[in-house]
This record gives sequence, C-alpha cells and structure tokens, in this order.
Amino acid sequence: MNVRKINDSLTDIYFHLHYKHEEALTHQNIRCMQMIKKQKEATVKDLSEVLDVTHHTASEHVKRLINKNILQKERSTHDKRIVYVKLTPYGEEVLQRNTELDEGKLEMILERFTAEDQERIIDAFSILRAEIKQVYSN
Repeated sequence: MNVRKINDSLTDIYFHLHYKHEEALTHQNIRCMQMIKKQKEATVKDLSEVLDVTHHTASEHVKRLINKNILQKERSTHDKRIVYVKLTPYGEEVLQRNTELDEGKLEMILERFTAEDQERIIDAFSILRAEIKQVYSN
C-alpha cells in the first residue's frame, strides 16, 4: 500500500510539474542521456549494457542523438582507442526538459508551504534518494 501511495504521488507530481517536451524522443533516448549524465564517461558499450541492447543498437541510438545535436563523441585523453559519448549543451537542456520538474512551477508550489514544511519535504526526498543510491549504486 505504501508503494502505491508513493508511486501515485510521484506520478501526479511529475504530471503536473513537468516541463513541456519539445523534442520527439524515445524512452531509450532519454535513458541513454540520463546514463551519460550520471556516469560522466560513458561509451557505446556502457550504453548497450544499461539499455540491454546490442552494441549495434546502442550505436544507432547514439547516431540519431548526434544527428539531433544532443550528443557528441570525444576521444579519451588517456587512451585514444576509447571514445566517450557526451551530452552537448543543447543535450543538457533537452535532458532537463524531459526528466526534471519545471522549477518555476515547483517554486510556486513550495512558496505555499511554511519554511518548516519545505524542509520536511526536502528531508523526505533526501532520505529516499540516499537509500536509493546505496541500494542501486554500481
């Protein structure tokens, strides 16, 4: 029952407070971008493992996102054989719009709470985030 309540709350929060999506992207496109953002130095091989797809399929996702100016490739400075996939500045903006809450809307809602209640909300999310990172860290 608690799981259902949390899921209902989070989906309502995202539904009402998300940014307007301007780009036509797949769920796998977004997952690629999130992984690149979180891992910092991601390769096509890393993406294929996270998405559970072949190297070729991951490479095709990367090519499409490069063509949309969302991703770029960059050779490692330490080992020229390694090629990393990076978000472009535009890709950073696209990822924010497709995964984060609209800060203006969120600010407007938070202003309706007391400072104490705002801190309680922040603390609850921080506790949940810390536990998630501990359980699902690679």
